[in-house]
This record gives sequence, structure tokens and C-alpha cells, in this order.
Amino acid sequence: MSSPTDKDQTMKTQGEDSSAFGTPELRTHFIRNRIREDVAAGRNDGRVITRFPPEPNGFLHIGHAKSICINFGMADEFGGSTNLRFDDTNPEREEALYYERIMEDVRWLGFDWQALHHASDYFEQLYGFACELIERGLAYVDSLSAEQMREYRGTLTEPGRASPDRDRAIAESLELFKRMRAGEFSDGSYTLRAKIDMSAANINLRDPILYRIRKIPHHRTGDRWCVYPTYDFAHGISDAIEGITHSLCTLEFEDHRPLYDWLLDHISIDCHPQQIEFARGNIDFTVLSKRRLKRLVTEGHVDGWDDPRMPTLAGLRRRGYPPLAIRRFWESVGVSKSESIIPMIVLENAVRDELNERAPRSMAVLRPLKIVLSNFPADETRWLEVPLHPQREEMGTRRIAITREIYIEQDDFMLDPPGKFFRLKPGGEVRLRNAFIIRCDEVVTAADGSVDHLVCSFDPDTMSGLPGASRKVKGTIHWVSASHGKRATVRLYDRLFSVANPTADRDTDFIEHLNPQSLETIDDAVIEPDLAAQPSGHQVQFERTGYFAVDPDSTPEQPLLNRTVSLRDSWAKIAQS
Repeated sequence: MSSPTDKDQTMKTQGEDSSAFGTPELRTHFIRNRIREDVAAGRNDGRVITRFPPEPNGFLHIGHAKSICINFGMADEFGGSTNLRFDDTNPEREEALYYERIMEDVRWLGFDWQALHHASDYFEQLYGFACELIERGLAYVDSLSAEQMREYRGTLTEPGRASPDRDRAIAESLELFKRMRAGEFSDGSYTLRAKIDMSAANINLRDPILYRIRKIPHHRTGDRWCVYPTYDFAHGISDAIEGITHSLCTLEFEDHRPLYDWLLDHISIDCHPQQIEFARGNIDFTVLSKRRLKRLVTEGHVDGWDDPRMPTLAGLRRRGYPPLAIRRFWESVGVSKSESIIPMIVLENAVRDELNERAPRSMAVLRPLKIVLSNFPADETRWLEVPLHPQREEMGTRRIAITREIYIEQDDFMLDPPGKFFRLKPGGEVRLRNAFIIRCDEVVTAADGSVDHLVCSFDPDTMSGLPGASRKVKGTIHWVSASHGKRATVRLYDRLFSVANPTADRDTDFIEHLNPQSLETIDDAVIEPDLAAQPSGHQVQFERTGYFAVDPDSTPEQPLLNRTVSLRDSWAKIAQS
């Protein structure tokens, strides 16, 4: 039996390009068109420089991969470059672990940056630009509390009110801001705000906060700073300092673009990057909020950020997702300004497509049932040379042993099967994958009446290459030699949530939708012995079962494998309900 592949796939991989997010001839979109126009018009001297600016407060997830692919891919396509810049302006939530993991994940996806920067690299320059805004009468130090500020800001239908400090003298604001930096005031006592328009329809322009006091040591700058810029202030200016030409970000920043432009228009800086927004990458049966992901970790619902059920890149990597499959997935989805939720099956099919092409084949029995081949010599081992991949001869072959005692899956035998059961049954015949036809002659039961083992006979003339090999039977099953097979632990991972949109009901905690069957651990599986020595991350198709990857904690003595994805989607009916 040939290794199964999904024929009813909702997505097919497009093209073979692995060096960029996509290629112009495959798919076009508004970002590609905009950059193409800029290059053709000679804007920015034809340069294309993008950036990926993660906040180091958690692990990257599958949604971040879309932004990574777009930013690095577009720059690469147009002969440009991409910077990796850590938005480390909130020391309260940032950890050194996240910096290292983010860099590792970007490289794992297949990208590398032209330059590595941190927003903290520019703290002195950012402070100088803030002082410039104060000196121009475009920023002021405000003493309103956070609660008062919300009250003064107004609503979407009502304009805001000016703070009593809005007309504070320039010299006084400048002096207070210097004292804020010197650490003279407590957290929350003062903020620096831009002076724009308290009646603006866009609330982001109603005198937004530019700086706040946070007496928290910074991972990189230590205790040198106790005032930190907000993301809105630091982001655009950092882009300009680095000479970014196209600031590609997700759609939630569209309403912030007027502030991005206002700040760059009112400071002494020559570069003015073009911000372009695109829809985020949302996928069903998961959550992509860092806050929610962190809760899953801290409350112990998963085993860390790299739990293979997590949508983090670290989790997907441990589960065995190929990085190229993730890149092709986002290329197939395309780039738009319309928010949508992508079915998980589309991502899983991209993984199946990629692994079906290149994953070597192996046989593994997850729930063993012993068979004794009565007419096979007890002291004999026959070695079979079989292909590593049925369609890729260049991958070579592997040797598998067949002996008197073998294991098959418990589900491949039934005492009293239904009419269309084409696997093994009393008196029935099946073909052993890559071997010969066997017949079930006797069922040996245990004291409790359960099946202990089967006694079968084999037809030696049906071995591959012999005249009887053409004899047909309806069922083909996989197996592993009892004496040569290696015991292993196999983790069967499934979707983390049991509903497509775990956060849809605001009155229900998303934790209540966790899938209780998201992990099943099998401690007594039997695998081909060569697989036990494979390195972490090695990917394989267990024939008739699914795709699996060797876990980082696996050892030759105690192999551990994670199911990446089943051969076929088993959630289609749930997704449609």
C-alpha cells in the first residue's frame, strides 16, 4: 500500500522558492505593488529597507511569522535588507530569555538580519527629540493621573478636554522633564505628552503620552534610565534613525499612523519611512495573544512556551513543523487589509504537503499486538531492503528485519469485525507492508478473556520479487519485528482547544475550552531501531499513522517522538459545525 496523502486539501503549495516570502509571478498584493512603484519611481534612491521589531516579552508565534515573512521577504525580493530591532521600552515585562529565543526563531524560519538593534540603543537620541518637542511648544509635562487622563480624553463621539497642565510654560516643562529623568519623582506622578488636538476624531492624536516614569532596571541599560518612551514615540523615530524605507506592520497600527507621521514631521530628522499596514494572521482553534499564551504557561496548562501544542514558533518547531511549510502557508494565504480567521486545516495541509515530499518513511506500532509466525524459523532473521521514500529514489533505502515474532497495531485485528473490515481477523489474510501475506490461524487469549497474541502462518511465495507476490488481498498493514524493534514513548498531540474560536464568548474564560484530548502519551510503542538514534528534530512519516519528529529530550536508550500532524484531517466536521 502506498503511503497515504491528503487529496482533499484546501491549499496547495505554490512554487519552490525558499529564499523569500514569495515571488512576484506567484502572487501579487498591495504591499508588493507599493514597493515596486517606489523602486520604479526612484524613491529612497531605489533602496528597500524594512525591519521586524518584536517586543521581548514572550515567544514569537505563528502570527509573528507572517510579519517576519513579509518584512524579510519583501526586502529580499527587491534586493534590500531587513533589521531586527527589539522594542525594549517596557523593562517591566522583558526578559533576556526572550531576546535569545526570538533571534533563534527568526533564523529557524530561514531569515537573517542586516543589523541588530534595540530601541534602547536610541534612548539618548529619543530623549533629545522629546526635549526638542518641548522646546517647540509641542509637548508638555502633565501631572494628571491615569484615571484622570482617561476622563479628560473623551470618547469616540465626544471631544476630549485639555489638561490643566497643557499650557505649562516651556521652560517649566523642560525642567520637570529633566528632573523626571534624574529620578526625582515617583512612578505615575508625571508624564510627557504631545500637544496635538484634544478634539481630534482619532483619539490617538488627543495629546498622547510620549514618556512615563518607570523606576525599573532595564535589561540592557541597568539603572541609567527611569523614564521610558512609549511604543508610539519610539517606534517611528527608531525607524527613521535606521533609515527604514517601508515600515510594514499589522492593521491595529493603522489608527496610529497619523501619530507616527506627526512625530516625524515635527522633529529634526531627514528620513520619513512609509508605514503600510496589513491584516494580522489569525488561525482558528488557538489563541495568539501573548497575554493568553503566557497564562497558559504560568498556570501550567501547557509544559512551557515550547510545548508542541502551543502556536509559538518554538512549539511548532518541537512538534516537527518544517519552517518552509510555514513560509509557504503564509504565501498561500496572501496579504490583505481584511481581517479573517484562517482554518487550522490550511496550515496543517501545508505541513502535510511539505513532509509528504521529503520525510523518510518508517514503521511504528503504537499499541502493540504480538503475532507469532508459526512457519517462520525461530532463530532466523530476514533483512528486507525497502525505500526510504516511495517517490524519491535518491533518498536511498533502509533495512528492516522480519522475525518469527512481530508486532502489529491492536486496531488492525478484530475478533468479530464488521463486513467491510479489510484488516486481520480470524481466518483472514492481510499483506505485511514490504513483506508477504499472512493468515490468522489462532487467537490466544489471556486469563481475563482479552487477546494475548495471534498465531499466524505466512505464504513465502508472496514475498516481493517472487511469482506469488502478485496475489491480491484487500488489506495491507504495518508491523515491526519484536526482537529488533525499539521501545519508545510517543506523544500524540492534537489541537489545544476544542472550539474554533476560544475567545468568542466574553462571558466564558477561554481556558474552559481547552481540549482534554490535546495530548495522549503512549509509553510502549515499538519503532524501527534506526530511528532511535536520530537527532532532535528528525522528521519521519510513520506509515499509515502520521508524521512525527524526534523530541529534544529523546535519547537512543529512551526514544521520544512527537506527532506533528496526522495523515488526514480529523477535525473537518468540527470546523464545519
